[in-house]
Amino acid sequence: MAKLPILQFEEKIIETVEQNPVVVVIGETGSGKSTQLSQILHRKGYTKSGIIGVTQPRRVAAVSVASRRVAQELGVQLGEEVGYAIRFEDRTSEKTRIKYLTDGVLLRESLSNPELSQYSVIILDEAHERSLNTYPWSGTVLLGLTKRLVKIRASNLKVLITSATLDGDKVSRFFSNCPILTVPGKLFPVEILYTAERPTSYLESSLRTAIVDIHIRQPEGDILIFMTGQDDIEKLVSKLEEKVRSLEEGSCMDAIILPLHGSLPPELQVRVFSPPPPNCRRFIVATNIAETSLTVDGVVYVIDSGYVKQRQYNPSTGMYSLDVVQISKVQANQRAGRAGRTRPGKCYRLYPSIVYHDDFLDVTIPEIQRSSLAGSVLYLKSLDLPDIDILKFDFLDPPSSESLEHALKQLHLIDAIDENGSITSVGRTMADLPLEPSLSRTLMEANEYGCLSQALTVAAMLSAETSLLPGQSKNNEKKRKHTPLDLPDGSGLGDHIQLLQIFEHWDQTDYDPGWCKDHDLQVRGMKFVKDVRKQLCQIMQKIAKGSLDVRATERWKESRHEYMKLRKALCIGYANQLAERMIHHNGYRTLGFKPQLVQVHPSSVLRTDEEGMLPNYVVYHELIATSRPFMRYVCAVEMPWVLPILKKLEKLNIKKLSGGSSHF
Repeated sequence: MAKLPILQFEEKIIETVEQNPVVVVIGETGSGKSTQLSQILHRKGYTKSGIIGVTQPRRVAAVSVASRRVAQELGVQLGEEVGYAIRFEDRTSEKTRIKYLTDGVLLRESLSNPELSQYSVIILDEAHERSLNTYPWSGTVLLGLTKRLVKIRASNLKVLITSATLDGDKVSRFFSNCPILTVPGKLFPVEILYTAERPTSYLESSLRTAIVDIHIRQPEGDILIFMTGQDDIEKLVSKLEEKVRSLEEGSCMDAIILPLHGSLPPELQVRVFSPPPPNCRRFIVATNIAETSLTVDGVVYVIDSGYVKQRQYNPSTGMYSLDVVQISKVQANQRAGRAGRTRPGKCYRLYPSIVYHDDFLDVTIPEIQRSSLAGSVLYLKSLDLPDIDILKFDFLDPPSSESLEHALKQLHLIDAIDENGSITSVGRTMADLPLEPSLSRTLMEANEYGCLSQALTVAAMLSAETSLLPGQSKNNEKKRKHTPLDLPDGSGLGDHIQLLQIFEHWDQTDYDPGWCKDHDLQVRGMKFVKDVRKQLCQIMQKIAKGSLDVRATERWKESRHEYMKLRKALCIGYANQLAERMIHHNGYRTLGFKPQLVQVHPSSVLRTDEEGMLPNYVVYHELIATSRPFMRYVCAVEMPWVLPILKKLEKLNIKKLSGGSSHF
């Protein structure tokens, strides 16, 4: 393996770290910062006084960096001296000295140990790209908490903040003008090629560039193509395979075409790290997962569509939208840098240079400014630290006051904070669960109603990365016939009930993968749900009265009465996500802080009555904006359960909720 650039700076890094509690390391793409910094500090002996924790913004990056490189380079077994921890999976032991983990996991650890005394070093890796998973706000909160921690533990804690693209001066100022180290990493120059105009289809343009401009005309070297999401990737992979097959035999080298995205099973993700056979070129079609921690050696050509799929949250409507948006200059440069790892490379940008210079934002909008903050505010409240005022919390990129206000209202509606803004006993318990606040609250209420086993199943099903309703699998292109699910009466009450019934039916088959395939259910997704449910079950053992069976075989009468308990628990948990049907049609008006007209998502199994009308009141898991506003995962609830929530809504006093010490 070629010596990574960061190793040339080992002495300088050690010297700077020893003299300063916080150091910013700007390591360009390919410098080796993600894998080598922890080893440099380990060699210096920092693991003798505690663990070196390295936080990663994405689950897949945390796992692959820890398992693929560091354990291997140190010659140790993964899970022993080197391990990783992500939501619902912990591969560490008492021996672990270098630990890769997601932001959310580190935040959860700080709940039980606010000073994080088990760590001697915390490395916040890829700090420019904070996480898209369960805790989208977590990286920004982590920076604020780390700043506070440094003051408390100045003598025995070192903090390194690393990035390829971070605004080093901004972070340095945030941490009292701490030193900045810059490590070069682009080992070879990258030629940037722009198009004369923006193509009408970036998918077709990517196909043409990959085959005609590169594969047929350019010398060996792998191609990395950036697409916006799984759908686009699958379409392009299919078109590339078709095009490569149609080329005249012997006219150019062989090709292997590999997808790379977060929903791909780990065993398929790791294929991109295996070098191709001789006289063969790899086409790697990826989301922005390949922009940062996942470095694929052998890439010489990059095709940049100029777009990324971004989940955005609008606090005034409480609505999420998954939008394809232009990338920032920072992202464009990060993508281009992937081409210069092993030799001079080329980056084909599918947009004109004037678009890059005039239209692209300099940096990506921080995720905390486009996410719901309910989890963030609950976490900060649960720390119960007298010196933390949420509205004055030291965020590197402060969110809008509207987002904070919305979060405080939501937490009060679901009983996590009282009318004076203090965390309640319910809120403390909710903070212990690795779920969004609405689901945590649902589990607690379900425990009171005696339907916790069922609520655990629903929470696990809703935690899956893709939809687990039949017929919604994205890989259903073969159009094979599937057996319809024979679900008992009650599924028409809503999607949550159907999700429960699906899992219970699978449970009865002893988790047979064949059953999933027969009913067009994603096997990997269902296995993930089973694991999540087991983990949640173990956490809830401490809260629930009596013991819980990890299996979902706690049989119950599948009747409207029994489902009522679960629906009532959902109504309490999702008190800020209720909607009332309009009088004369099946449109709904949300009952939240800013009422709006929405519709039930077409995939819902919610049934109409004899007169063709949907239920009067429903609870929904999320609002999404596509062609129009839709409620996704909807369940019928009853008017008597809704009325107390409406009364609570009328009495909200935001000044009191915020603690009264600040004004918006």
